[in-house]
Amino acid sequence: MASLSLAVECRYYRAGVCGSCTELALPWEEQIAAKQKYAEQLIPAKTWLPIAVSRKENFRNKVKLVVSGSYENVQLGISDQDLRNCPLPLPEIKAVIPRLAEFIKQCKLRPYRVNSASGDLKYLLITASPSQELMVRFVVRRAGVQGIIRKNLPHLLEKLPQIKVVSLNIQPEHKAILEGEEEIILTSQTVLPFLLPNTGIYLELRPQSFFQTNTAQAEVLYQQAASWLAGASSAWDLYCGIGGFAFALAEAGVEKVQGVEAMPEAVKAANDTAVQLELAQRLEFVAADATKWILEQKVQPEALVLNPPRRGIGAELAQWVNNSQVQKVVYSSCNAQSLAKDLAIMNNFQVEQAQVVDMFAHTKHMEIICLLQKKSED
Repeated sequence: MASLSLAVECRYYRAGVCGSCTELALPWEEQIAAKQKYAEQLIPAKTWLPIAVSRKENFRNKVKLVVSGSYENVQLGISDQDLRNCPLPLPEIKAVIPRLAEFIKQCKLRPYRVNSASGDLKYLLITASPSQELMVRFVVRRAGVQGIIRKNLPHLLEKLPQIKVVSLNIQPEHKAILEGEEEIILTSQTVLPFLLPNTGIYLELRPQSFFQTNTAQAEVLYQQAASWLAGASSAWDLYCGIGGFAFALAEAGVEKVQGVEAMPEAVKAANDTAVQLELAQRLEFVAADATKWILEQKVQPEALVLNPPRRGIGAELAQWVNNSQVQKVVYSSCNAQSLAKDLAIMNNFQVEQAQVVDMFAHTKHMEIICLLQKKSED
């Protein structure tokens, strides 16, 4: 593979130890064209906006590193492979990985071994904000290791003051599950501030909250949704996470926005941010299942934002939207197939515009954002 031309140079791909970037051997322009073609084949949009192209490297704002090897010689990457020099994460993430490896050795945190169900440390999760501050989460098998981590943490934070939030996630199950329900925050600061540079949107990320892996591309989504729904009297933001779309709509002049999210931690972060920004009269976030919540409402909004997991919104919610009084829907999806399936049910709407957002460079995955307009009854 030495003579193979790659869109971005990666020694791990060349060595055959990591194939996560499935399209890396495809020229960059061909990757972009293939995503656009695939989206257009599935989504019946009247107008396609130009694709929002990602940076080729140094764009991932978070990494999920499998911990393997031994604490004396820890491996941080996937399976038993060390990938700490992957070209995709932001430089500020890669810069702290060696020091975190030293911290693991100092604390004598034994990597978890699946075959023997021994050891404690399963994953290391690192997230970077636009201001280059970091949140570090240790996913461990048991809470008992927090003593040694707390003992050595002040020294780590002295050496790496850019780390603002550190937590333990307790995942005791002998299963391929990334996170457990219990989170123990070890720092006085509990949230990582996200001030988005291009839009000025301010968000706060808690340890168990979700944010897109590509900050610049997330801003593209927020800006597009805001431009499409600017001036609406009311909107619901379903699967809202920490409220990115909702805050963007508020900035665009939407008078009243309600966000719905199943993760309580994300909802708390969003509500706290709304209070901090003095937007609580216009923005409200609730912790609930989106489909159950929407079926209980007596009043319907003018506009709707849908940003579901890969599985899509499902037939029940899609049918409700199709029969509702909602006039405009913005649907942002990371799965073109589930999006197409949901759109087929919502046949009372026309896909007026759509855009591919290259959220996951060098893979076949993408984000697609669509504007749906209620068809005229004439």
